[in-house]
Amino acid sequence: MGRFRPTIPSLRTLLMASISLEDRIRKLPCWTGRVELEPLKGGISNTSFTVTDPKGRFVARCGGDIAVHHVFRDRERAASEAAHQAGLSPELIYAEPGIMVFRYVAGRTFNEADMRANVERIVPLLSRCHRAVGRLLTGPPQIFWVFHVVRDYASTLRKEKARNGRDLAHYVELANKLEDHQLPQPIVFGHHDLLPGNFLDDGDRLWLIDWEYGGFGTPLFDLANVAANGSFAGEQEQALLARYYGDKPSPELQRSFDAMKIASSLREALWAMVSDIHLSAPGADYVAHAEEYLRRTHKAVERFNERHGRL
Repeated sequence: MGRFRPTIPSLRTLLMASISLEDRIRKLPCWTGRVELEPLKGGISNTSFTVTDPKGRFVARCGGDIAVHHVFRDRERAASEAAHQAGLSPELIYAEPGIMVFRYVAGRTFNEADMRANVERIVPLLSRCHRAVGRLLTGPPQIFWVFHVVRDYASTLRKEKARNGRDLAHYVELANKLEDHQLPQPIVFGHHDLLPGNFLDDGDRLWLIDWEYGGFGTPLFDLANVAANGSFAGEQEQALLARYYGDKPSPELQRSFDAMKIASSLREALWAMVSDIHLSAPGADYVAHAEEYLRRTHKAVERFNERHGRL
């Protein structure tokens, strides 16, 4: 499949040249005959197509590096390959700069209600990810530390003069306080982008897809990410933590989790603010996405203050 070259077309360039992108996909050497393409809806940072050739169906995922989001496709490719070997993700059958082709899995993606209803299925998936993917990974490792990500997003927005400086200073101060509440945790390989649309249910099992933020970190972010993106209530959070750790969380672990849940929503809000400047995906409303996750951030801060005292 060849190695990625340093220069990869930007997502914006690919989106603005959708006709040539479709032609490029049709000419990929992995096909066994004439292909049919159909746009795959739902992505908010990449362009994807379902592709049918004489041997079956596939998904072509298109996009270049997005440095402002710490997204590098060679690392996504390595994580995708390791995740497939671990039995978590569809097979990557071909890759070249700007395009990855995966074997198609028939199924439906989750919504938030599905996440809340499927804790017993989600936790074994995360446990396997945390145990196995890092041991199968090859090449330079990616690291994900949400507090650094928030600080870096704030720096990007400050340079772009895209946000009130007092807001940005507050977000950084909040991230620093949340970081101070983290317990030491084991280092694992996590997915770090557990939105409902990245869970695929084929009727028999769950799959994890889209590994662009995969990297080494602590397990608590993935757990908090599930709870934040699934709008979990307190009893659902307790079930999630007890299922993962095998016991009711200690007060210290609960505090770390609650702090991480705030950080998860804050990161998603700032991701959307940065995306509003640098990305353009069909149908994506980055402003609304940011507003929704700022609302979740404020709600999570209120819950933390009620449980643990003011930050």
